[in-house]
Amino acid sequence: MSIGYWSQVQAAGFEVPSDRPLDDLTAELTTMLGSTDAEVRDGTAYPALATWIERGIYDDLLPGLGDGMAVGLSVGLGESGTDTVFRRSFSALILAECLERDNEHHLVPGQKVMEWGDRLATWFLSERDTRGFVAGKGWAHTMAHGADAIGALAESPHLAGPEHAVLLDVVAERVLQQDPHTPLLSGEVDRMVHAVMRVLRRNTLGTDVLEPWVHHVASAGNPYGQGGDGDPFPAAATSQTFLRALFVQLSLAPDAPRVRPDLLLVVIEALRQTNVHHLLPPTD
Repeated sequence: MSIGYWSQVQAAGFEVPSDRPLDDLTAELTTMLGSTDAEVRDGTAYPALATWIERGIYDDLLPGLGDGMAVGLSVGLGESGTDTVFRRSFSALILAECLERDNEHHLVPGQKVMEWGDRLATWFLSERDTRGFVAGKGWAHTMAHGADAIGALAESPHLAGPEHAVLLDVVAERVLQQDPHTPLLSGEVDRMVHAVMRVLRRNTLGTDVLEPWVHHVASAGNPYGQGGDGDPFPAAATSQTFLRALFVQLSLAPDAPRVRPDLLLVVIEALRQTNVHHLLPPTD
């Protein structure tokens, strides 16, 4: 179907067309999620699917739609610098929409939500293509979209403390394994910390879990402790940026988790330890 057809759908406020079965429309939009044309992918396919999810069009079909998005996470997984990244990344974004809808209306069995969570975590930790904006093709943004999906998963009523701890571990490992030669420069770290805040706001985890988690993230955040003869700063950049973003969001974001006072002290200490060379007293 031509983009002109979908432009008419968009102009009509994304009303579901009556001239074709919903299954056919969904299959076509799912394919369009992998387009290298930002207007097709980001401007048409994503908002169409997201709008229909929000309006309840898929309420009876939500488990199947989410399954289709979970399959999309594996398309070309392991590749980097190729166009398959768009299908994976935007599948994660639509899966986040499915989770948000279920969080509000309880449409998906808990076992299915857990299955989606496993698929998300596996993909997020395995994704090699962490480009943000791709010239001529628009947003790839795998880390940002993956973080959005993890944040939505965190708010599922089917998850509790043990699962929340796992989600934090997934985020921490993603931070620690980031390739220093491909830094996250397009707001991804802020989105990852926002996902962490959604976990924390569930108020299921205490500082006995969170303190070692923060120090695990901080273990790679001190460029002066990296050793070797090369530039140590790129290897520490993602961890350091994450700690600083966590401090900002804990300090300023509304609806603070109950652990905020104690956790802020932990984060401040981690920042002090990883920035000790910048905190020395002035010399005459």
